[in-house]
Amino acid sequence: MTQLVEHHSRKAARILDSARELVLDHGAGKVTVSEISRAAGVGKGTVYLYWPSKEDLIRGLFARDMLTGMEELIARVTADPAAVLPRHLAPALVRTMVRLPLAHRVQRGDPELLRLLDQDPADRELYARTKPTALGGTVVPIMRRHGLIRADRPLAHQIYAVHAVLTGFMTAIQDPANAPQGVEDPETVLADTVNLLIEPATPPGDAAVAAAAGEIAAVFREARDAVLDLIRRSQTPAQ
Repeated sequence: MTQLVEHHSRKAARILDSARELVLDHGAGKVTVSEISRAAGVGKGTVYLYWPSKEDLIRGLFARDMLTGMEELIARVTADPAAVLPRHLAPALVRTMVRLPLAHRVQRGDPELLRLLDQDPADRELYARTKPTALGGTVVPIMRRHGLIRADRPLAHQIYAVHAVLTGFMTAIQDPANAPQGVEDPETVLADTVNLLIEPATPPGDAAVAAAAGEIAAVFREARDAVLDLIRRSQTPAQ
């Protein structure tokens, strides 16, 4: 079975596109399967051919956003190990979250999407460990072990600081009207902030960076595989 049904079904692709637009326009709670099927130009039965319920379809949509983010991060780190340096990785994490609409909704606390993700313990655990702030908590110890961050502060304090910085920058970038004005490139400010906050005065060597990149890429791959499993579980078993 191809895990992404839209790769071999144009109808499934249209259903996903239509569902995404409707959920983003009206919210997950108000959208119905009838509206989705009508917008996609298919019958209701065709929707159920691919997804057992509206809830499963929306969970699958969210998972696809997360899959896109994970694959982008994996490709970036694989192509350039230096991408795991905190000043590079922090903006990449924020950039990924900001431009993925459903992931953005969940990050901002959309109650209906959170309810859907809270129904299954596996989904709840996956969401908890694939948030950018949670990924920061996973990769910061790897960075510290390989000398990519300073070792003169408690690790727990550094993880908390990174969480706060990522959360704050995501909020400001997502809501520029309420952010201080005069900054054309917030990602550069984020990179400078992270650099000053946790990076060592002496840069790590290439071997240390490469070793950290290998471990961090493995973390991202594990998260990607878990997202693919969510996609598999959200689809009708026959697909």
